[in-house]
Amino acid sequence: MKSILTPLGPKADKDTVRRHNLSLVLRAVRDEGERGEATRAGVASRVGLTRAAVSSLVEQLMDSGFLTESGKTFSGQAGRPGTALKVARTGPAGLGVEINIDYVSVCVVDLAGTGRVRQTEHLDNRGAPAEEALARAARIAARTLESAYEQELRPVGAALALPGLVSGGSVRQAPNLGWNEVPAQELFADALAALRPGHPVLPVASENEANLAALAELWFGGLGDVRSFLYLTGEIGVGGALVLGGELLRGAHGFAGEIGHVVVDPAGPECRCGSRGCLEQYAGQAALLRAAGIEGIGGASGVLELERRAGAGDPRAVASVGEAGRMLGRVLSGAVNLIDPDAVVLGGIYRGLMPWLAPPADEELTGRVVSGLWSPGSGRLRASSVAGDAARGAAALVVQDVLDDPVAYAEPSGG
Repeated sequence: MKSILTPLGPKADKDTVRRHNLSLVLRAVRDEGERGEATRAGVASRVGLTRAAVSSLVEQLMDSGFLTESGKTFSGQAGRPGTALKVARTGPAGLGVEINIDYVSVCVVDLAGTGRVRQTEHLDNRGAPAEEALARAARIAARTLESAYEQELRPVGAALALPGLVSGGSVRQAPNLGWNEVPAQELFADALAALRPGHPVLPVASENEANLAALAELWFGGLGDVRSFLYLTGEIGVGGALVLGGELLRGAHGFAGEIGHVVVDPAGPECRCGSRGCLEQYAGQAALLRAAGIEGIGGASGVLELERRAGAGDPRAVASVGEAGRMLGRVLSGAVNLIDPDAVVLGGIYRGLMPWLAPPADEELTGRVVSGLWSPGSGRLRASSVAGDAARGAAALVVQDVLDDPVAYAEPSGG
């Protein structure tokens, strides 16, 4: 039998090893800073390098503007106190841009993962030409960048969060936007560059918005030790993402997680994707508001009215959300049986509807998950945290690249 050999990469030289170790130290300082204070000794112990090696790497990271140090920190043990290390609040940062059906949200995240600037505009992007919607987003992004510069932040890249099938920088299909084969990355990058003459062109990446919201939940949410979960976000449509073992599962072509277009009833209402009876026709925002009898109020205002009516015990509102929960539970049970996650996290409009949505969904999951490990009130079905939004996840994706190779993002000399 002919063996299949995995191609080997080039041998690591001294520069490659040092760049890798700079990333290790920068990440260690950031992680230790989340729990308290980081010191050279603590970082050395964590990454397995000598104190002298870590000191050299720390000096380079401080010279390049990635780290700062302050005051003395006492460990309670013998020896000299160390200085506290922190990732810098200025310098490299990430820009995240979420373009959704009825809003655009833009944020800047610093190296610590802290959201520093946020601008959101409620816009109806349905029916608007893709070039126009992307140009609107670029204008909001340009204003956000100016606010970031005022805080001495230097966004080094942008990431787009888009509601549809995203691959190779293009939106292959976004039914609720009416987009097909739209080169979103290129159009946005060109529009942003045109608004910022004299500035370096900002590299742009793109990803499905549910994937980025799931990553934000993983990195910033309250999941604790949970590293495998199914994330659903309710907006005009229903998006989904899978995180297994702390890694986003994209699928062979980047389209994994399209749970909103799982068919609940083949004879059901026609969906914008061309099929019938998709989950979002029962649990999407428009379906919820229509079933609750909330006419003429869309977007966030409609959802808030739905929450208000459900909270007041309005029978039609409660029934609307309850039916959506049952449909979600049925579809989710199949996904849980297939991938066996630790938790299912509901975000977007579902977060505020959990008191009425979760019980029927939990009941369906309890009755249909074959492992018998699902029970109502177990905490495996949970609301997303307020930190888990797609724009922040997009910005943090850029920051991950900086943490992976800080040398590539060091301030240019004389810049």
